[in-house]
Amino acid sequence: MTLGISRERALSLLEEHIKNPNMIKHCLASEAVLGDLAEHLGEDRQKWAMAGLLHDLDIELTNADLSVHGRETVRMLKEEGVDPEVVEAIGLHNEKSAGGKRSTPFHHALAAGETITGLIIATALVYPDKKLASVKPKSILKRMKEKAFAASVDRDIIRECEAIPIPLNEFALICLQAMQSIHAELGL
Repeated sequence: MTLGISRERALSLLEEHIKNPNMIKHCLASEAVLGDLAEHLGEDRQKWAMAGLLHDLDIELTNADLSVHGRETVRMLKEEGVDPEVVEAIGLHNEKSAGGKRSTPFHHALAAGETITGLIIATALVYPDKKLASVKPKSILKRMKEKAFAASVDRDIIRECEAIPIPLNEFALICLQAMQSIHAELGL
């Protein structure tokens, strides 16, 4: 199946629009997570991974303003001719600007998957070695309960994994392993 965009072009767009290296790493982590979630569910790995990779394309353009974040990405990706399902999922990953509600496993997976990456990274960073290899799923679940830890990470969005449906403990394991598989790219 064609997605209307190659990974090379997607990476080029990221480099053009996102200057913060940590935000690029977040997009790469989201790509890995979404790809593994798709595989786990028997969905299209390339499609889901592409949504993970491109979901925050306009984050710097919009100054992370959640009232508009996502709209410019949708516009750019439509102009590129990207698969409409990918564009829709990306548009709905931030419901505050989307004008709609997430309703499919793809929508929920993107929102939950890209959100848990922040919690996983924050968990890794409290370990002495600051490595993803040291993180265990039970640590992620413990940190989920600590509201002050990585306070900007919306736990309710992560819990949307249950709408995919994947139980939270299994979801944390899949996402952690996906990120561990690209630890060198993430510098963790």
